[in-house]
Amino acid sequence: MISHYRNTISVVYLLVCCIFITSSSASSFLRQFTDDFNTNLQQENGAGPNPNVGEADHLHQHQEISSRDHKVSVSSTVNGLRDRIPSSYSLKMESFNKLLNSPYTERYQSRPFTVGGYNWTLMVYPNGNKKDSGSGYLSLYVAIDNSTLVAGQQEVYADLRFYVFNNNERKYFTIQDTNVWRFNVFKTMWGFSQVLPVATFKDPANGYLYDGDHCEFGVDVTIPTTYQISELFSIADNFYNPKFTWTIRGFSTLFKATYYSDLFSIGGRTWTIQVNPSGRGTGAGKALSMYLNLDVNEKFRPYEKIYVRGKLRVLNQRGLNNIERQLDIWYQGPGYGEYSWGYHEFISFSDLRDSAKGFVVNDVLMVQAELEDISSTKYLPN
Repeated sequence: MISHYRNTISVVYLLVCCIFITSSSASSFLRQFTDDFNTNLQQENGAGPNPNVGEADHLHQHQEISSRDHKVSVSSTVNGLRDRIPSSYSLKMESFNKLLNSPYTERYQSRPFTVGGYNWTLMVYPNGNKKDSGSGYLSLYVAIDNSTLVAGQQEVYADLRFYVFNNNERKYFTIQDTNVWRFNVFKTMWGFSQVLPVATFKDPANGYLYDGDHCEFGVDVTIPTTYQISELFSIADNFYNPKFTWTIRGFSTLFKATYYSDLFSIGGRTWTIQVNPSGRGTGAGKALSMYLNLDVNEKFRPYEKIYVRGKLRVLNQRGLNNIERQLDIWYQGPGYGEYSWGYHEFISFSDLRDSAKGFVVNDVLMVQAELEDISSTKYLPN
């Protein structure tokens, strides 16, 4: 009788496949028909509770039961111990061994909690999510309630960090992925299928099951927001005319403490060279001081900095070696008092006064600035 019933059902099943295979709703109809067919056979044969029935209900609500599409890899997974408690949700459980030993309890699902305006649940698979290569491991997932998605095409990106309390260390074992997880109506559940080996987890000596068989899990769900303001830092080089030479005549007759060259432009900014003939700071009374100044009228945005790389030189007028010093500096604008950079002891008075060395010839001193790199920063919105 049972054999005849099975054959009759099989014939009906094949006829339905032929009738509906070309219709737009055929695939969903066949899946439902197959589920009903298998369920009837189980009931007819006196089968006990099916461990997968709960998963079928889960599939109706959470379309994604695997993290395989996410391609979690060892290189993108980070784990370790930390003191900080979970910030989104904590799940403390007693008598956990009952779940470990139950052949029909595939997972435990927490009540919903809200993060970022969306409802989430924490999923614990005591013996692993077998559909996600988790057999023999503790598996942890987070599922989004897709009814809280505003539109069917909406996607929610979230950073997930899972916690397992270790009573020995009084810290939380944490595991997370360096990538964000994409949730939508087709992918509503993401997580890790292999958090800890079950054998490691259930051994009381390891501290995850304590005070009999108590344990604690947790999760942080963080929804990154898209930035609204930004900046673009860039460095320009290869300027059309990167050098400026200042010829100072009557050098021996200079009596003021500070002299400035004419303004000159390089890299879209305006500069001057400053010299102190009698020296300044540590160079006072023994060396010429020289600096590159950014024009005080240059416009600076709040917190803006300008990187400059170049050289200052005292030119040798007899074809010998110049005195050259490197500039590798940051200007933060007149408001910060940082618009002048250089050297207190650029060249000694003894070298300047020795006419044979060729730095001062016919009472003329020649100095030069060469700029190689100048930065600029764009801020959005302006």
